[in-house]
Amino acid sequence: MLALSEAPAVGSETSTPWTNAQATPLVEIRSVSKQYGDFTAIGDLSLKIYPGEFFALLGPSGCGKSTLLRMLAGFETPTAGEILLNGEDMVPMPPEKRPVNMMFQSYALFPHLTLEQNIAFGLKRMKLPKGEIDSRVEEMLQLVQMTTQAKRKPHQISGGQRQRIALARSLARRPKMLLLDEPMGALDKKLRRETQLELMDIQHRLGTTFVIVTHDQEEAMTVASRIAIMDHGKLMQVAPPIDTYETPASRYVAEFVGDTNIFTGSVTAAGSSALDFTLEVSGQSLNALPQPGIAAPDARYLNVRPEKMAVSKDRVDDGSNYLRGRIDEVAYLGNLSTYYVDVGLDQRVLVQMTNSQRFGSERFAEDDNVWVSWYPQDGQLLDR
Repeated sequence: MLALSEAPAVGSETSTPWTNAQATPLVEIRSVSKQYGDFTAIGDLSLKIYPGEFFALLGPSGCGKSTLLRMLAGFETPTAGEILLNGEDMVPMPPEKRPVNMMFQSYALFPHLTLEQNIAFGLKRMKLPKGEIDSRVEEMLQLVQMTTQAKRKPHQISGGQRQRIALARSLARRPKMLLLDEPMGALDKKLRRETQLELMDIQHRLGTTFVIVTHDQEEAMTVASRIAIMDHGKLMQVAPPIDTYETPASRYVAEFVGDTNIFTGSVTAAGSSALDFTLEVSGQSLNALPQPGIAAPDARYLNVRPEKMAVSKDRVDDGSNYLRGRIDEVAYLGNLSTYYVDVGLDQRVLVQMTNSQRFGSERFAEDDNVWVSWYPQDGQLLDR
C-alpha cells in the first residue's frame, strides 16, 4: 500500500486506462465458465479490470456476480478459463496466497477483540514484526477516522463504524485488489449514502483496485469508475456509469439501470440526419436520430428517459416529439413530480419533472389531458 501522499492521482488520465489500448490490466479474466452440474452460473466470460479502478459488478440475484467475485477471491474454481493477476495465473493459487482480500456484508468482526485487535489479527497471522503491525493498525485507524475508538469492541460502535473497521482490516494486509460483497447492504439508506462517499474517498486516496458486487443500481452508479452489468452469467455491458445510463447497449440494460420508457416500432424512413420511427401499436411516427453502430432497419426500440420528457397542456411546434394523453397518476416527491400518462399505447409513459420553484410551477393533476414531449436527440434507438 502506498502512503497516502504517494497515492496515484485517481481522476487524471490514468483513471481511464480502458480507453488506452496499450494499458496493462491488473486482472484479466479469459473465457471463464463456472458450472454446477447442468447449471451454468458463468458462461464464457472475458473481462479486464485495470489498476486503480473502482469496478462494480451489477445485476439481479442469480446473475453470477457473486460467483465471479468468489472466483477472484479463490473460494470457487472456474470450470474452464483463466484468471490472471499481473499476468500470473491465479486459478491454482489458494485464497490465502493471493494478493487479494475480501470484505463480506456481515463484516465478520471478532466480538471478543477490540477494534485495533481486529485490524491486527490478519497481520499477526502474516507473522509481521510487532512494530510494523502497530504502525499499520494506526495507519488504518487514521484512514477510517476511528483512532479514538480503538479500544472499543464491535458491539460498542454503530453499524457504519463496524463497516469502517471491516474495511480497515481488509486493507491492512495491503492487497493489490479489494473485493467487496454487498458491503453496505445492512445499512439504512442515509447511512449507506454517507458510507458510499467515504468508501470512494478512501479508494481515491489509496489508489487500490476495488471490485464491488451490488444489486443496487444507484450504489453502482455512485461509486464505480466502470460498471459490468450481468444477466444469466453473461456480461450485458461494461462501461462508465454515464455511458451505462445515457447509451445503454440493449433494452435489458436500459430497463435495469434507472427508470425509462421503451417504445416498440420500426424505422420506416431514413435520412442522413433524421429517421422516422413508427410505433408498433398506434402507427404514429416519431422523429429519431441515427444511432452509431445500429443499422436503421435493425432498430426495434426507442428508449427515452423520463427526465428527458416534459408534460404540458399546450403543444408547441418546436421540433419535439409529441404524444397526446391523460394523466393516470401523480407522485409528488418534493424535488420532482412523477407523472404516469396514458397515451393510448400498451404502456403508460413515465415523465419526471423537477420542481425548481416553490410556487409558480405549472401543476398537473389526475385526469388532466396533456401533451408528453421530448426532443429527438433525447431518444436512443436500440436493436435488441
